[in-house]
Amino acid sequence: MPIELNATHDPQRRSLVDSANIPGTDFPIQNLPFGVFDDGKGPRGGVALGEAIIDLAALIEAGALSGAALSAAQLAAKPSLLELFEAPISEVSALRAALSDLYSADNRSPQAATGALIPMASATMRMPARPSAFTDFCTSADHILRMAANGGRSPQPAWATLPVAYNGRASSVAVSGTPVIRPMGQVVPRGSNDMVFQPEPMLDFEVEFGAWLRGPGNALGDAITMQRADELLFGCCLVNDWSARAIQFYEMILGPHLGKSFLTTISPWIVTMEALAPFRVPGRGRAAEEPAVPAYLHDPFDREAGGLNIELTAKLDTGSGPQRIVRTNVAELFWTLAQMVAHQACGGAPLETGDLIATGTVSGAADEARACLVEITSMGADPLILLDGIQRTMLEDGDRLSLHGRAIAEGYVSIGFGECSGTIMPAKEFA
Repeated sequence: MPIELNATHDPQRRSLVDSANIPGTDFPIQNLPFGVFDDGKGPRGGVALGEAIIDLAALIEAGALSGAALSAAQLAAKPSLLELFEAPISEVSALRAALSDLYSADNRSPQAATGALIPMASATMRMPARPSAFTDFCTSADHILRMAANGGRSPQPAWATLPVAYNGRASSVAVSGTPVIRPMGQVVPRGSNDMVFQPEPMLDFEVEFGAWLRGPGNALGDAITMQRADELLFGCCLVNDWSARAIQFYEMILGPHLGKSFLTTISPWIVTMEALAPFRVPGRGRAAEEPAVPAYLHDPFDREAGGLNIELTAKLDTGSGPQRIVRTNVAELFWTLAQMVAHQACGGAPLETGDLIATGTVSGAADEARACLVEITSMGADPLILLDGIQRTMLEDGDRLSLHGRAIAEGYVSIGFGECSGTIMPAKEFA
């Protein structure tokens, strides 16, 4: 069911925190995403507002919250947001509403509110929760078709009838800023027929979008409806599913394994589905020559508002400053988040509180929407040339890749997700 718009979405609302009113900030008062931070006093939950973090524990201690908002804040203030994901969505909404009022420019008694603010620059962001499981989908038609063309083959037909996915490695999901250590693995170098064990020579990024699931999920053997799937979406983040292409291409018999398991980077702030309500758009329709959406993945609301108008960008810094190399949009995906969730459970696999799903590479039709280096460079045949003349076919040690996202809708204040970044470090070779 659609989330009703309320006062927290009011584009006229301004914050008593000046940095939250700067045009283009990721964290205006209309956003209020949840995360876990550490300012030297131990990790705990907070909410981003401009260039500050609202310390929920301090607000609770000051007696600034009550009722359902207090109940949610007590869960959100912990070193993990897992219990917040289990809270009734009405309580999470009540907390957002209370924070929106407390930090509104109209607040005539702001002492308790301002006393709970911590400069974001003085804190280190932690993982918001340890994912119960991580599933990475492949839901961009443009990505699938380009990858198949680069390999000189036709794609498997399943991509057009179901959201293709693999079950990833939850233990290697890490927060933005975590170093990207080039993995070791088995590869067949170009021009050779022999396998060697060496540092990955074709390290790539993937611009992806993710969603954290709330509970309760489904029991073993039970499926879930599309409506229930949408209700299980707690909030969203940015995802970079780093890819060791040479390892991946050699091992692809059952699917990705070590080529994907070495690191997946996520942005630390979780933007709630309530905050994203103004930015929902119709799910992608189907052309006459494309298969119809299967009945179990078809839902009127999903067709009307299952997509999200979120622009994603990637910037590459090889040492001369960041340069944008990708601009794409979540709205171009072939499958919606709810369809991914419903399909994951259709065979009876239990979904759990704190599950993390990712969309796979969010590539679009335009050249600038090619959202990984394999696509950008046509598998290395057409190198990426940066403004300073430096060329890349794949990522090199020392390169820094950062993702950003902006939710956009006419008449509403755009909101962001913070940065999702990582710097490539040399492989740790075996002695």
